[in-house]
Amino acid sequence: MKFATQADGTLDGRLMIVSHDARSAVAAAGIAHSLIDALQRWDAVRAPLQALSDELDASRAAGAVPFVAARCLAPLPRSPQWLDGSAFLNHGRLMERAFNSPPIPQFETLPVMYQGASDDFLGAQADVPLRREADGIDFEGEFGVVTGPVPMGVSADAALGCIRLIVQINDWSLRALGPREMQSGFGFLQAKPSTAFAPIAVTPDELGNAWQSGRVHLALHVQWNGQRFGEPNGNEMNFHFGELVAHAAHTRRLSAGTIVGSGTVSNTGGAAGSACIAERRVIEMIEQGAAKTGFMRFGDRVHMQAKFADGRDGPFGVIDQRVVAAGG
Repeated sequence: MKFATQADGTLDGRLMIVSHDARSAVAAAGIAHSLIDALQRWDAVRAPLQALSDELDASRAAGAVPFVAARCLAPLPRSPQWLDGSAFLNHGRLMERAFNSPPIPQFETLPVMYQGASDDFLGAQADVPLRREADGIDFEGEFGVVTGPVPMGVSADAALGCIRLIVQINDWSLRALGPREMQSGFGFLQAKPSTAFAPIAVTPDELGNAWQSGRVHLALHVQWNGQRFGEPNGNEMNFHFGELVAHAAHTRRLSAGTIVGSGTVSNTGGAAGSACIAERRVIEMIEQGAAKTGFMRFGDRVHMQAKFADGRDGPFGVIDQRVVAAGG
């Protein structure tokens, strides 16, 4: 199944079922008003949601309308919790150089994760208001999962069974603010403004063979101001999503609607390019002795879309955002 959320004047928006081809949609009225409502009552509503999805795909759903991504909020405009990992070790090692930080203890055996703000997620085509270009504005292309209830102490294998949906993410970062916050020992706060999401959240079966071993085997195509930036694949994720969810739930329960991110998609070798500017800058430092690429300026745009190995568009839709001056 595919889900999207449209604005209706409430904090959580109106839940829409999206057709398999993403051309039409229908409100899930009478089953679940919002996506968080559906996730909290998943066992009770999954079957009727699936029936409505089947009717939509067969062009029999009453009230179906064309699907317009521009009208969508983030699939979850807010969630109980947003936790972001760094599951691609290649990216993490490069970032250690970027921030001139010592190696993270147990980096290859214990996932790294921070807790971000979950009260103000951005839609896929929403402008991104930020205060200063000097803060080092950077995009970060990621994949993520949305969980149902997760018990404390869950195993990594059992955690895979707690995953309800898969999402595509742009985890905005302010790189000039990151080093000080990392060195404080308390983690990110000001360096992480509101996170953005592609318009469609999907159940794992929508990925077919591209969902394997708790990993999204899709290439994330990223463009900056219309120019190719990279297309790293999620298949090189060192910690799979079951391991990330289990790590987050090691000492506490997770509520239905918790979102866990992969961290920036990153591939070894460099041929696939990057999903964030900071990674490209570090590669330039290594290969050319200095960073050549600057960070984003007001008016810049970033475009992200996952694609299957055969070139077909992925199921999440497109993130296409412009950075603007806050208050402008």
